[in-house]
Amino acid sequence: MSTLELAQAAKAASHTLAVIPADRRNEALERMAQMLEENAEQILAANAADVEVALGLLERGELSSATVNRLRLSPQKLAEMAASVRATAALPEVTGKVLERVELDEGLELEKVSVPLGVLAVIFEARPDAVTQISALALKSGNTVILKPGKEVEQTATVLVGLIRQALIEKTLPEGAVSLVLGRAAVAELLGMTELIDLVIPRGSKQLVQYVQANTRIPVLGHAEGICHIFVDEAVDAELALAVIADAKTDYPSACNAVETVLVHRAVAAEFLPKLAERMAAAKVLLLGSDEAATLAGQVGPVGDWNTEYGDLTLAVQVVADMDEAIVHIHRYGSGHTESIMTTDASHAERFLREVDAAGVYHNVSTRFADGFRYGFGAEVGVSTSKIHARGPVGLDGLTTYKYLLRGSGQLVGSYHGRDARPFTHVKKPV
Repeated sequence: MSTLELAQAAKAASHTLAVIPADRRNEALERMAQMLEENAEQILAANAADVEVALGLLERGELSSATVNRLRLSPQKLAEMAASVRATAALPEVTGKVLERVELDEGLELEKVSVPLGVLAVIFEARPDAVTQISALALKSGNTVILKPGKEVEQTATVLVGLIRQALIEKTLPEGAVSLVLGRAAVAELLGMTELIDLVIPRGSKQLVQYVQANTRIPVLGHAEGICHIFVDEAVDAELALAVIADAKTDYPSACNAVETVLVHRAVAAEFLPKLAERMAAAKVLLLGSDEAATLAGQVGPVGDWNTEYGDLTLAVQVVADMDEAIVHIHRYGSGHTESIMTTDASHAERFLREVDAAGVYHNVSTRFADGFRYGFGAEVGVSTSKIHARGPVGLDGLTTYKYLLRGSGQLVGSYHGRDARPFTHVKKPV
């Protein structure tokens, strides 16, 4: 099928899926998880083929090591993907919920009800788990999805989507609910389908996100960069801060929620930075930073700029005079993703949490917690740094909108204006 035909099928399926009972969609998700487990060998073989091609691209400088790391699947990662699908199925239903109920007049009642967005187009790079996460969230929320993977993950994505569509057929759900398009030309086609696609979600490089945002009139959900900071306050438990920074940098360096810059209060920098340098050296993390940081730590190379998302074992370090300077730095160079403060002073923590403008603002915890699964969303379609509609890790709620239902008995607008107009009651009702 052509890209247009797939999109038309997805649109038709969206109308059907939106009214299919939740238990049937949950059954399809369980079958989807089973398919991942039953076909692990086939999935891993396809992924190994993708990785082999990617390693050749890496050697030629056409792909980053961070991208290759995101691409790799393992039996453990595959098991986690299946668990994520089941966790999504177990979540409460988010569509068809009455959000508000208002009596406008006797016998005239207005309801605000949650509904699916419709058709999602997801364009992503090197993330096999994006296929299952997004498909699961789409099905759970009653949306349909068209997946466009990067060339580096095409073989893995083809196998995964084939299995998902088989699960849909077995559970008598519309096969067009999840579809796959390949090739660079498909991107431009999808971005032009304003009448068929309701939301575009890019997951990948800054360049990809910016390209999508600049080339479509369809609403776009996503973030261009994950430049996350940790601020080490003057009142700090040094060992706790070191452990958190190590987790935030080394647990998964290529993730968008990995810390990229550590800001250290000047009052504790002389004592803290040597310890940080030692801990990072042990973890094979390259430190870059300011002259002052280099002088105090002794193992810091020069930083190119402060708005780089490294995506690997590289960490920038800056000494700041106080929290004011730290917040200014974050707002100037951060991407609005996730920021954290290490402090034992509750008032300092509350000020940081209140004043820092980002999708996630943390106290004494790793930035790596910025994740839909960890938030209890089952999975996520991505992280949004937008302030409109959805922000932060986007789970089921971010894939719904609402409509208004008005039930009456022949009331006329003319009765509510002019001489002897009836008054509206506007009584809030329980939902």
